[in-house]
Amino acid sequence: MISPATSAMLPRHRIETLQSRVDVQREAAMTEELLPFTVRLVRNEEDLNKAVQIRHSAYARHMPAVAETLISPEKADTEDGVVVLLAESKLDGTPLGTARIQTNQFRPLALEQAVEFPDWLKGQTLAHISRLGIVQGSGGRLVKLMLFKGLFQYWEQNGIEWAVVAARAPLDRMYVQLMFDDVFPGQGFTPLPHMNNVPHRVMAFEVGTARKRWTQANHPLTNFICYTDHPDLDIGSAERDAYSPMYINSRQVATHMSL
Repeated sequence: MISPATSAMLPRHRIETLQSRVDVQREAAMTEELLPFTVRLVRNEEDLNKAVQIRHSAYARHMPAVAETLISPEKADTEDGVVVLLAESKLDGTPLGTARIQTNQFRPLALEQAVEFPDWLKGQTLAHISRLGIVQGSGGRLVKLMLFKGLFQYWEQNGIEWAVVAARAPLDRMYVQLMFDDVFPGQGFTPLPHMNNVPHRVMAFEVGTARKRWTQANHPLTNFICYTDHPDLDIGSAERDAYSPMYINSRQVATHMSL
């Protein structure tokens, strides 16, 4: 059943795709939601430039010194084991949001140059979330939710055991709501040299238990992330040939957790 919804070539990602851990007992109950934008992997220079545009704009609002270093694509954007997600409007292709995933398949995470992970994270398959940027305005909330759903699906499909993030205040509260835990409990925020020494909270998220933990906690995003099909979200290798019609339902937007 379809219900009205909430509102130079780069190398392809080199991470072996594994079968997604999907709760087959709930597949029959999946509903489909259509969006006014798409979320997909960056595939070429034009895509990357759009991601850089929204990335720079987002950082300029809160961390202008760091934003000055983000005017152009970073070397990390095209490294092995790295993918960049891009949300863009169906109407005119305007970039709406972006996030980057680095895995430790080929090299240690960049974050490990600033902090030493505890033993329980060593030897694990890790993914680092970075360069999150969202357009300003009321539509940014839904874009942020869909980017996180894209991150989560990518982690599942690529066998990631733990996702890690370094978040400044007040963005750390978003990850707490999503059930991330402190990597260094009681330590608080740590200044990061590559982020102009702005204090960040280092947090981790166990991917394999996420569905169970969200369900047990009656998390407000469980159905949205786990049991709703969004055809406009595509983190696979194939691009969709056509976009679905745009539907906007402000009442349903209001039911999702404010992040």
